[in-house]
Amino acid sequence: MKTFDLLIIGGGPIGLACGLEAKKAGLDYVIIEKGALVNSLYRYPANMTFFSTSDRLEIGGVPFVSNNAKPTRVEALEYYRRVAESGDLTIRLYEAVQDVVKVEDSFEIQTSKDVYQARNLVLATGFYDEPVLLGIPGEELPKVTHYYSEPHGYFKQQVIVVGANNSAVDAALETWRKGAEVTMVIREKDVGDRVKYWARPDIVNRIKEGSIQAYFESQLVEIRPFDVDIQTPEGKATIPNDFVIAATGYQPNFDLLRKLGVSLSDDGILQPNYNPETQESNVPGLFLAGVVCGGMNTHVWFIENSRIHASLIINAILKQNP
Repeated sequence: MKTFDLLIIGGGPIGLACGLEAKKAGLDYVIIEKGALVNSLYRYPANMTFFSTSDRLEIGGVPFVSNNAKPTRVEALEYYRRVAESGDLTIRLYEAVQDVVKVEDSFEIQTSKDVYQARNLVLATGFYDEPVLLGIPGEELPKVTHYYSEPHGYFKQQVIVVGANNSAVDAALETWRKGAEVTMVIREKDVGDRVKYWARPDIVNRIKEGSIQAYFESQLVEIRPFDVDIQTPEGKATIPNDFVIAATGYQPNFDLLRKLGVSLSDDGILQPNYNPETQESNVPGLFLAGVVCGGMNTHVWFIENSRIHASLIINAILKQNP
């Protein structure tokens, strides 16, 4: 079996950045991605606009030119396709990692299509594939989704949006503007303070004027085919409902981290143990890149501030194996 210098799990922007740095360093590498190129971005809402400006999403020195300062999802997908193509990256798409085992000084990776061996491993797996579940009766019903895409299908429907941050606000505003009757269920006393600055006044005003109903300091407690129960400070409310958009956030694949022996903090954040100067975890040869480094604090790492992980990792590998 051929042994790679480096295998990168995850074909998102940070995984691609690691591949570009590995190629520049002359390492024998491969990127494994279980879905499409930059699969998380591909699954973002169709009309999403990034909070970051295009220059802060650039990787590998490839310029990102967008029509406006803040690019759209469509522009980002076009950009990262161009990066992968122009960089001639070795990437295997629609190939899911099924098992990873540490064997002496290397890793053996079993995927849905092949078996690989690598001296070093990078986990750039992000967090978007693991939604934080509500854990309530009815969450498994087909009318419930943790992934909002676009608003047309919610026309003339009674929609519950759970959450108060960017994903929830985007879903609430877009579906309301396309004719949905929208109710938000929010645990906190107010809309999240990290909501994009151009969207927060919009949602606050829509709630204030009554266009969008909001239950603050409340929780969704049961979902049924035609209605839901909401626990509010005044007691339980039952309202008619056609669809539930549970924008409750996402989390890294902690099972994979544990299986590989990466230790996690015991404070509820479950932050992986790694050296921020090299990105190497407590498992020798296993490196972490991107949002996975934050554990449950998924708002700490973004494309713009974790791009540097790629060069830190490759430099560390080169120093260990000159």
